[in-house]
Amino acid sequence: MADWKYILTVIILIYLAINTLVYFLQDFLMFKPEKLAKDFEFYYENQEIEEYNIETRDGAIINGLRFKTQRPKGVVFYLKGNSKSIKGWGKFAVDFTRHGYDVIMVDYRGFGKSTGRRTQKAIKRDLQVVYNKIRENVNEKYIILYGRSLGSGFATKLASMNHPRMLILDAPYYSLSKVAKRYVPFMPLSLLIKFPMPTYKWLKYVNCPIHIIHGTDDRLIPYKTSVKLSKIKPKQTTLHTIIGGGHKDLNTFESYHKMLGDIITTKPKVVDLKGSSISVQHATKPKNAKV
Repeated sequence: MADWKYILTVIILIYLAINTLVYFLQDFLMFKPEKLAKDFEFYYENQEIEEYNIETRDGAIINGLRFKTQRPKGVVFYLKGNSKSIKGWGKFAVDFTRHGYDVIMVDYRGFGKSTGRRTQKAIKRDLQVVYNKIRENVNEKYIILYGRSLGSGFATKLASMNHPRMLILDAPYYSLSKVAKRYVPFMPLSLLIKFPMPTYKWLKYVNCPIHIIHGTDDRLIPYKTSVKLSKIKPKQTTLHTIIGGGHKDLNTFESYHKMLGDIITTKPKVVDLKGSSISVQHATKPKNAKV
């Protein structure tokens, strides 16, 4: 009996130790930031850029770029993934500037030239500050929110609190807690995770058109996640499927660029269902009918 108590005690201590490590190391595991020197100069071939810094109320500096176009149709506020910095992510701005849209990208706290302690609350507050700056110069009906992977949760939160023209989610997650649960199902993540990022909860309060883009071969965030998200606000959500697309390679698919172009350049049309088969039902056999 004593041996069993000893073994049980060891198991419990190991379990508690693992949970403690997960709690304190999750920032390191979740974020892969690239630091940039203060005097680093951004450069993108054939792109006109403007760099800016915004100081937050707690003294942090949020560094960002504006990719400029001639006579812009609007602004895309692009929220990137969990790795690197806008130095590398900036190459994706061309997918919007070529359609006549300015693009705003920022580095989260601790990424690139941005500073400050990184928390979910702080990042949400930072992004709202940036959104407010955009809104000072651009009517919201010309603002598009685009969230890629990690950024999809933050973009959804912003859309739920504001009134942008549309919300585009690229490889979004249901919640980061759900993603983490796939890898450590035996841990109480609701208590441990510092960035739960419940996209599904925030999506309920989004009132603009929602476009979700996801690849069928995404192994990090399964395609079924977007199917599930698309059912939360089905009347205003369109799910765009990239057959064979993974998590990091959607931009290498021609279908992605066609979908993106259609999304941001096509005005939504009201569908006239009069005379359609929407109310037509297939004949059903009476329950007591004889065969």
